[in-house]
This record gives sequence, C-alpha cells and structure tokens, in this order.
Amino acid sequence: MSTTPGRTLRVCVIGLSGAGKSTCASMIEEFARARGLSHTRVKLAQPLYDLQAEVYRTAGAELAAGAQDQLLMEALAGALRRIRPASLADDFTRRLAATDADLVINDDLRDPHVDAPALRAQGFRVLRIVCDEGLRQKRLAERGDPTRADASTRELDRIEPDAVLDNGADLDAYRTAVHQVLEGWL
Repeated sequence: MSTTPGRTLRVCVIGLSGAGKSTCASMIEEFARARGLSHTRVKLAQPLYDLQAEVYRTAGAELAAGAQDQLLMEALAGALRRIRPASLADDFTRRLAATDADLVINDDLRDPHVDAPALRAQGFRVLRIVCDEGLRQKRLAERGDPTRADASTRELDRIEPDAVLDNGADLDAYRTAVHQVLEGWL
C-alpha cells in the first residue's frame, strides 16, 4: 500500500514521558520500511536539543547520548516561547518543508496552544499513547535522564487525538495496534 502521489502521511505521536512515544515512532518507521515508503522523523524540539547540548558543553559537563535534562529543556522552551511564542513551531515548519518523505513522524509535541495548531495546519494526525502510571514510572526510572519534569505536558489533554493506543501490553501487541492505526490512515 502506498500513499497517493503528492500526499504525505504525517503522524504526531503524543503522550507523557515514558508512555512509549519513541518506541511508537520506531514502529512507524518499521511500518514505512515494510511498505517501501520513505520516512523521516522531524523533532519539534530540535532547537531545544541543540541548546541543551550547548549548555552542557559550556558547563563542561557530560550528557549521555539521547538523555534529556527535562528541567533545562522546559526552561529553554519557556524562554523561547516568552521571546516569541511561535519560535519552535516556525522552526519546525521550515525544517518540515525541506522533506519530501512519504511518511513524516513527530514524537515530541506538547504545547496545545501554538505548536499543536501549527502541526495540524501541516496535516499531522495525532496518535496519543497511554499506559499504566506505575509502568510509566518504572520506564522513567530506567532512563538515563539527569532530571525529570512533567510541567511541559500538563496541558496535553487539550490536544485532541485522532487515535489513542495503550502501550501496556507486550511489544508485539503494541506493534500490531500501531500498524492497524496506520493502515487506516493510509
């Protein structure tokens, strides 16, 4: 199955930290590869990751690959939004325009006021991932993040999902559910 010519499937995966967004995004990439679709992951928070790396470099501190200093990331996002509320969304839209992939994945949307409407305007469907709170906390404890914070997701419920999946089952069941949603959207 393929997308229609000139049509891109754009999927935004949302959820609380530890719910399984990155795992879902990887499963979406597997789905695309299996169907011969070109795909890419575009991070809304890429400028925050870049700034985080620069802050750690300037501080002379190590940050493990893929780790997030969530307190720092929230502070950086707050500063950018204070300076210009659409700064992250506009940067994302510029980078999105540079891709011609059949399937585009975003897995770090959190803001319902500026960023979510911007992604919707770009044709993104929203897939919300949920899981049991105890399981989510266990997953978070296993990550190498130097700090954890949930303030940036306090209004996540304001983002209306197109589909909701529970990531409390085994990986094969989760993969099947993700693929079924995507099949319905193609």
